[in-house]
Amino acid sequence: MRSLAGLLAGAVVLLSGCASEPVLPGADEKLSSGAYGGLGAGKRAQASEPFNPFGDQSSKTGGRKVITNPSLAEVMETGPLPEMSMGLAQAPVTIIKYASLTCPYCRQFQRTVFPQLKRDYIDTGKVRFIIREFPIGRSSGNATIALRCAPPDKYFELYGKFLEQQSAWVSQEVRLDAIHNVAAQAGLSRADFDACRENQAMIGGLEWIKDRGRTLGVIGTPNFFIQGQLVKKVLTYDELKAMIDPLLGMPVAAGASSE
Repeated sequence: MRSLAGLLAGAVVLLSGCASEPVLPGADEKLSSGAYGGLGAGKRAQASEPFNPFGDQSSKTGGRKVITNPSLAEVMETGPLPEMSMGLAQAPVTIIKYASLTCPYCRQFQRTVFPQLKRDYIDTGKVRFIIREFPIGRSSGNATIALRCAPPDKYFELYGKFLEQQSAWVSQEVRLDAIHNVAAQAGLSRADFDACRENQAMIGGLEWIKDRGRTLGVIGTPNFFIQGQLVKKVLTYDELKAMIDPLLGMPVAAGASSE
């Protein structure tokens, strides 16, 4: 897997997930002009290069400090926005997933791995599961704003809807109507969505999450922290189980791999 400093503009598919751009989409632009997810009317975003959910969106690469082997306390540091989590706060194992709503590998994990993970570990009080937003591209940025704008008790429901319905809203241009059509299923009005796209405090909080993720070594989606250990690949249920069970003092099943 390439290091963060080695990611270049125009890179396409990471073999184990969706590639990240080295900086936020349009981070060199003012937020009021549409930097994060195409704020305002979204005209600037629609006039930009076609959105590629696998591609880097900027050529800026230098100057970022990346923490090598961050401590659990460093991983768990939070910014101005609350953590979006499910499961017991005091669960013995914490899993953090960095996700982009446009990433097909995040959708794959949500469909094929998450239901069993939730049933076996989250619902039983063994795992606390956290989503941290890591949008790749302006379409994902706008959808992420909608996700945070919806009622907090609808967050995970809407997160699943955005992933499941990617084909309805992910396209080369930013389609605000299509994004809102998904968010409306969780009760978000268009007026509230438009207001949130101008909410600089929320946008700043989302930028903090992504920037902090890069500082912790996150390079794409999905990337995971399993009790503080960074895993830069799409994980199967068996791989997750092989990592979680030893942390719970449970034996690893024969043939299971934690790598």
